[in-house]
Amino acid sequence: MSNFQTYLQLGFQHILNWQALDHLLFILAITCIYTWSDIKHLLWLVTAFTLGHSITLGLATIGWITVNAAWIEFLIPCTIMLSALINLTFKDSKRQNASKLPYYTVLFFGLIHGLGFSNYLQSLLGKESSIFTPLLAFNIGLELGQLVVVSAVLLVTTTVMAFSRIKRIHYVYVISGIIIGVVIPMLLERIP
Repeated sequence: MSNFQTYLQLGFQHILNWQALDHLLFILAITCIYTWSDIKHLLWLVTAFTLGHSITLGLATIGWITVNAAWIEFLIPCTIMLSALINLTFKDSKRQNASKLPYYTVLFFGLIHGLGFSNYLQSLLGKESSIFTPLLAFNIGLELGQLVVVSAVLLVTTTVMAFSRIKRIHYVYVISGIIIGVVIPMLLERIP
C-alpha cells in the first residue's frame, strides 16, 4: 500500500470510530435538520467545515500555529453545543434557510476542530520527511468519512420522515436534545 493510501485510510478510519465522537456529534448536529432534498446546501456546509479544519490541521501540523490543547479540547464540545442549540430554533417550513448555520460559522467551527486533530496527526507524521502528501491524503480520508456519516444521517432522517408520523421539527428537537445531553458531560470534564 502506498504512503498516500495509508494516510487516506487513516483519515477515513479516524472519523468512523468512537474516538472521534465529538466530530461525529458535530456532523450529526449540522446534518440532522436536512433531508436529501437539501443535499446541495448541506454539501457546501460540510465543505466549509472541511476547509476550516484542513487549514488549521495543516498549519498546526507543520508548527505554524501552536495552541493550548486544553482550550481546544474544551472549545470542540462548545461548537457542538452551539450547533445543537441553534437547531432548537428550527422551524418546520418549506423555506428553512433562516434556521441553518451560515457557512462562515461552520468554517470557524472547522478551524477549531482542525486544531483538535493536529496532535493526532503530528504523532502519525513523526518520521515523514515531507508532510504535504500525507496531510492531503489524511484530509481527503476525513472528508470521505464525513460524507459517509452525512449520508447515513440523511438516510435515517429521510426514512424517519417518510415512514413515521413524527414531525420533522420534533425529530430535530429530539436529536438535538440527545446531542446536548451527550455533550454536557464532555464540556464539564474538559473545562481548562
